Amino acid sequence: MLQAAYLVILSSLSLTSGFYLPGVAPHNFYAGEPVELKVNKLSSVRTQLPYDYYSLKYCKPTEGVQSESENLGEFLRGDRIENSPYKIEMLEEEFCKVVCQVSLSNADVGTFKKTIKNAYHNNWIVDNLPAASILDSDHFITTQYVGFPVGYKEANTYYLYNHVNIVLEYSTVEEDGHRIVGFYVEPLSIKHRFVGGKLWDGRGEPPSLAACRDGEHLEFDSNRDAQRVESGALVYTYDVEWRESSVQWASRWDVYLSQNNAVSDRVHWFSIVNSVLIVMFLAFMVAMILVRTLNRDISKYNRVMTDEEKADQAEETGWKLVHADVFRPPTQYPMLFCIFAGTGMQMFVCALFLIVFAAVGFLSPANRGSLMIALLLIFVLLGSLAGFTSARLYKTFKGKQWQRCTLLTATLFPGICFTVFFILNAVVWSYGSTGAIPVLSMLAILTLWFGISVPLVFIGAYFGYKKDALTFPVVTSNIPRQIPTQPWFLETTLTTLLGGVLPFGACFVEMFFIMSSVWMDQYYYVFGFLLLSFIILTITCAEVTIVLCYFQLCAEDYRWWWRSMMTSGSTALYVFLYACFYFYRLESNMTVTYFLYFGYMGIISLGTFLITGAIGFFAALYFTYSIYGSIKVD
Repeated sequence: MLQAAYLVILSSLSLTSGFYLPGVAPHNFYAGEPVELKVNKLSSVRTQLPYDYYSLKYCKPTEGVQSESENLGEFLRGDRIENSPYKIEMLEEEFCKVVCQVSLSNADVGTFKKTIKNAYHNNWIVDNLPAASILDSDHFITTQYVGFPVGYKEANTYYLYNHVNIVLEYSTVEEDGHRIVGFYVEPLSIKHRFVGGKLWDGRGEPPSLAACRDGEHLEFDSNRDAQRVESGALVYTYDVEWRESSVQWASRWDVYLSQNNAVSDRVHWFSIVNSVLIVMFLAFMVAMILVRTLNRDISKYNRVMTDEEKADQAEETGWKLVHADVFRPPTQYPMLFCIFAGTGMQMFVCALFLIVFAAVGFLSPANRGSLMIALLLIFVLLGSLAGFTSARLYKTFKGKQWQRCTLLTATLFPGICFTVFFILNAVVWSYGSTGAIPVLSMLAILTLWFGISVPLVFIGAYFGYKKDALTFPVVTSNIPRQIPTQPWFLETTLTTLLGGVLPFGACFVEMFFIMSSVWMDQYYYVFGFLLLSFIILTITCAEVTIVLCYFQLCAEDYRWWWRSMMTSGSTALYVFLYACFYFYRLESNMTVTYFLYFGYMGIISLGTFLITGAIGFFAALYFTYSIYGSIKVD
């Protein structure tokens, strides 16, 4: 969604500097000060079902598990942040410290194996930084996921990571004042045994471990027996290592956002250049139509005809001949058309504001759930725009059921989204997943909808109906003109399918990264590129619709209202087809994942249809208004 050149300039600055407003104030730690390690949900890209961290047989805090306060956006993401038993103090090293000893039952073993098989990951947080995995002891790599695996499978045997090397990087900002700028976890699987074959009941000071040495951190490549997932006693241990870093606090998120430079900016620039070429090609076609063909047609229609030309007028064809019908309201579902146009305009402006705010840094990933909250609030507050647009358009169509039109504008699209969301939430709840939204959060969503959005839609509709209906430059006749047989290449189905190809081609590269962010637990941060892609998408939708609308009018088919919306709106079809192709990357074999993925992608595709359809319709409306306002009609 686009605002103005001012915001575009601001977003372009974010492309080069990569600066983010952090959203939280930095905290200075002093030597010996406790550093809290929090645990978040267990997540898997294969199942898309997050679970509570303590649903597995992990060590629990002695003071009991306590949930952190979370916002609505975090609940919608499935986050469940809780305290942990890991004790960390600033600049204090820990060597093979025992957390606890648990006893695994056969049921616990089955749960662990299922979790490892489905590639679940632990997600830890220190000073609002998520843990990044270390794949090699000598080289740190931020992988495609945030967190570290529960375990691994090798030769049909399951192994559990029961030891973690916690590496914390810090920068010194003042005397004895330090800020945490990096958080890495290196998981290890170690079959712990107590020295001398001693046993421990979990109380008091534990005996020494055979695998540990005083003053030395456990290393990845040491020769030790791995901890199999089997019933019996299991010991959890951890190391803490502090490393000074030159990274500044303001830049500590860079390694997560750039995936350690795994994706070059050249890929995004290639996408932008590719899209710009498409726009230039379409702009050339539009210019040819407007500058050459239309100018010739308008001058021809406006000049004084000779007697011979009047005699031949009966055989004339062209877009002027339908001037008395071109603004005739659609005969099929005019109310639904107004609802789609109003909701599409609401979605368009909502997406524009959201991308702009993210591009200038107001929606930082450090504020978990901020993007989701911003999406809900902006959409709700723009309800008045949807009501105004649909009401004034419906008044132009001389509709009589304005109350029904307004009510459906306020409830149709949000109702579809909420129904799908409620059904999927019930399915997720049946699996015991933290992805299920709590009742209070569900009530908060309903309050936003019926307490704010619906009244704003009615307020906007009130002002829309008070405004005069749209006036057109030509008068609509009482008797509709007969539409001649259309050539095969102007059939509705064909032009609709072709209309979405170029807009989708202009943004599909950026869509890959968005899909990876949504479904593959990756961070999306190049909102400056996204803003440029959105601008290009908008221009492409408008140009494609104008070109095809002109060809349609030249064939004396004046039914352009629905056709204009369907032409650019068909971009959503290709978005959904791409989603079907992308689904194979999840490598899922669970039925619930199919429901979640295609349910939410269906909602996203419907929203895409409304946005691109509204762009196409308003572009075609401006085009037809302009060309028919340029001719003289008797």
